[in-house]
Amino acid sequence: MSSAPPVADTGRPARPREIPTIRRRDGIGGALAFRNDQLGFLGAGLDRYGDIFRFRPLGIPIVLVNHPDYIRHILVENGERYDKDAMLFRVVRPVLRRGLIANADMELWRRQRRMMAPHFTPRTVNKFARNMTDETELMLQGWERRPGEVLDVTDEIGQLALRIVNRSLFSAEVGTTAQGFGQAFGTANAILGDFFRFPFPPLNFPTPRNRRLHRSIADMDAFVSKFIRARLQADAAQGGEAGDEEPDLLTLLLHSVDEEDGKGMDLEQLHHEVLNICIGAFETTTNTLSWVFYLLARHPEVEARLHAEVDAVLGERTVASFEDLPKLPYARMVIDETLRIYSPAYQFMRRAREEDTVDGYRVPANTNILVNSYFLHRHPDFWEDPERFDPERFTPEAIAQRPKHVYTPFGAGHRICIGRHFALTELILVLATVVRQHRLVLPDPTTEVLPDALITLHPKGGIHLRLEER
Repeated sequence: MSSAPPVADTGRPARPREIPTIRRRDGIGGALAFRNDQLGFLGAGLDRYGDIFRFRPLGIPIVLVNHPDYIRHILVENGERYDKDAMLFRVVRPVLRRGLIANADMELWRRQRRMMAPHFTPRTVNKFARNMTDETELMLQGWERRPGEVLDVTDEIGQLALRIVNRSLFSAEVGTTAQGFGQAFGTANAILGDFFRFPFPPLNFPTPRNRRLHRSIADMDAFVSKFIRARLQADAAQGGEAGDEEPDLLTLLLHSVDEEDGKGMDLEQLHHEVLNICIGAFETTTNTLSWVFYLLARHPEVEARLHAEVDAVLGERTVASFEDLPKLPYARMVIDETLRIYSPAYQFMRRAREEDTVDGYRVPANTNILVNSYFLHRHPDFWEDPERFDPERFTPEAIAQRPKHVYTPFGAGHRICIGRHFALTELILVLATVVRQHRLVLPDPTTEVLPDALITLHPKGGIHLRLEER
């Protein structure tokens, strides 16, 4: 971070600096360049202006910040001065509505977070670990009949992720309906990603694209509503008495009460939160594990070390358990390095509620602040040879040498992702269980999969790998 702004001869601090702005004459391009190649456009801006610059797609002021000191200032030290009433979250709000991910109402968000946080601690996530490994085992049983086949790994893991989250939420088998939910989200993700890059025409304008979006939202809503209605009917039939089984997440949310007002969620808010959980858990697991298996296929030396750790910890067992997690540090390092290179939630935004100064730069009120971890996680000042896949970056010693906020796969500050413990537990358990029995190999060693910058960072065309038994 640069030094403090100079002091004028009068003894008074100098006026805040203006943030550099991309202009047409810079050769970087304007709204169409941002729409056609978002990552290329932002990368060119960073190359030209450094860690903070402004651009205006269709006149909307956006400031990209790309330094851990700036992120600490905005998300941690001054978190209350920045909210989620920002362009990106306005774009996704037709899907996520008032759920935790995109909620701009700070008081409602705090109330919901208070009620939900106890159900997402490492201790409570332990109760759902068996769902993760049971469903992984079922997937692998199906794989046993497909040796040598080239799998659409993104689709396979996507279906697994939905089965895990819905078993954890609803204690239910979701079957082929999970695939329909994934397809509906994929459609919405692509449409909203395009709209974020070029927000015109408005989403409420009846274009064919917007009709497809609203059909997809309706499909996802129907999926969630079906399970909530069934649970409410079952509860009514039992007279409101809970069964003897371990409660699932839906039961916990249904009976959650805010410690301040003594009330629970209404059904509309419950629907929004359940939909947010489904989308968040599905997308994080699907994309991260797809990229993990792709990177392992390209780096056999990392794969060999991972195999050695997993074999030593599991011994004769073929399925990992929650108790194994502390004994699998290299598996966690592989996950962390994958999240560095290909974070699914690779961008997020805040809106400046009032004028602020960041490192001497004036940030006007209502400015959209963009954090793009695709670039933050490649910042050459903090990551040597940043395109190299190297899990050793995440040894305890290496982590201690870096600024905390240069790595933000789950965000930072008071709005850090509530599901991060669930996600990390699932990612490590699925990874360890899969690699204990199988390898996933590139059919063509020259194949290169590129990231697709939608609302989330998706492997373009999906990951396709050949299944081999170990």
